[in-house]
This record gives sequence, structure tokens and C-alpha cells, in this order.
Amino acid sequence: MAMITFIGLGNMGGPMASNLLRAGHSVTVFDLSEDAVAALVAEGAKTAETAHAAVDQAECVITMLPAGEHVEAVYLGEHGLLASLPADTLVIDSSTIAPETSRGVAEAAIAQGIAFLDAPVSGGVGGAKAGTLTFICGGEAETFARAESILSDMGKNIFHAGPHGAGQVAKICNNMLLAILMSGTSEALALGVKNGLDPVVLSEIMKQSSGGNWALNVYNPWPGVMEKAPASRDYQGGFLVKLMTKDLGLALDNAVQHHAAVPMGALARNLYELHAGQGNQDLDFSSIQRFYRGDDQ
Repeated sequence: MAMITFIGLGNMGGPMASNLLRAGHSVTVFDLSEDAVAALVAEGAKTAETAHAAVDQAECVITMLPAGEHVEAVYLGEHGLLASLPADTLVIDSSTIAPETSRGVAEAAIAQGIAFLDAPVSGGVGGAKAGTLTFICGGEAETFARAESILSDMGKNIFHAGPHGAGQVAKICNNMLLAILMSGTSEALALGVKNGLDPVVLSEIMKQSSGGNWALNVYNPWPGVMEKAPASRDYQGGFLVKLMTKDLGLALDNAVQHHAAVPMGALARNLYELHAGQGNQDLDFSSIQRFYRGDDQ
């Protein structure tokens, strides 16, 4: 078992750290939210007053942070963690950030003799709680091999996508597709309901037909169709709209850099930006269904 420091205890990070505790690791947690920290301490985690104090004696540091600027703030610069971590520390960043930002942090880590892996996740809050996340990793093969056993305590599918930054590229491609699928699923359900169809019946028909997809089969956006989906909890929790808009922005920025045509991704981003601007930024991303139902004002 490893001595692990986990920084960032949001909707995803909290359950991930909890799974590490259940696996028997010694886990020290740090977050600006006192409630989030207290919940993990109640499960047996240790904590510290500062991020620097939290990583003292850590063999592995894992971060799950909202955006690239937060990752850079934690790791880089005179007061960043990389300046003080021992050379044999394993660093795993599971945030979803721009590939070039991740590569920059990786280069700084390597200069300090620190093993770094970008390892963004897929699977949502449900996957984080169940320990069935997919980890999409970028970095050196040796670092991936070293991290794999720790990641397997939080996830079911562990992929090595390629060199540093490759995990981030694969993740933003995946999330762009997810936004397109969720928007299309919501649009189809709204059309059917406006024609008098029962959303439960329509969902089952499409699930068993060629329109079946993850958003429809696992994360249905229509309220009441799936009891455990965020749609049936007034879209509370889950993967927030503001995070989806961030990821879609990363995908479009990357597409511009690499001269890739992403017309569907661009439309999805515009839809989510519009939806977020109507006061829905802190709802689950499946709340795009409200846009098609006409609930957005």
C-alpha cells in the first residue's frame, strides 16, 4: 500500500480518494472546502493545513482540479509542489486540461527528476463512486506501469494513450463526442414527447435501435426515466455544465491549432455556452434537455 496525497475533493475527487482509502492506502487529503476534507477525514484520511504540508512524505501525489490554471498554480513556480517534492515521487494529474499545459507541467516535473502522468478520467460521478472509472493516461511507459496498480483501485479500465499530453487529447475528444451525443439525445427525446410519446417508451425503443448510445442508455437526460440519473434529481451533482463548456473549449482550441474541422463540436459548444448563460452552469450537463424542452429562459 502507498502513502498518497490527494488534492482536489470535488464531485469526482472526493469519491476517488474514498476508494483509495477503502483499498487500504494511507491517504492525506487537501482541498479549500472544509466540508469536503471533513468527509474524507471521517473515513480515515489525514489532512494538513497547506498543500505543501499535505505532500510531506507522500510517495504519490494525485490531483483532480477544475482547470489548467489550477494545475499550474499547484505544481509550478517558486511555491509550486514540484520545487519541493523528492525526485522519486510519482505525480498523477487527473484533471482535464489543455494538452500543452499538461506537457508543460510534465517537462517541469522531469527536470526535477519526478515521474509525471496525465491521467484524466471518464465515467462520471457514478463511476467515481463505484470505482469503475476509465483512466486515459499520457506519459512514459515506466511511469504508467508504476501508476497502474494505484489507478486500478479507482478505476476499471486503464489505458496508456501515448506520451505526455496524449491522455488529455483522448479525453477532450471523448468529451466532445459525449456533448454531441447528449445534445442529440435530448433533441430526439424532446421531439418525441412533443408528439405525445412517453419518454420512457421512446427511450427504450431508441436504446434497442440504432440510436442507442451512452447518454441514452446510462445517463438519460429526461426527468424520471432513470431513477439514479441526475435528470431525476433536478440535474443536481454529476458533471457540471460549466466543466463541459470548459472541455468543449479545450477541444475547439486544439482543433484550431491542428487545423481540424469540428463542426459538430463547435455547435455543441455553442449550445452549452448558451445553456450555461441561462443560469444552468452549476447543473449536470444532461440539463441541456431543459433547453430542448423550452425550460431555459
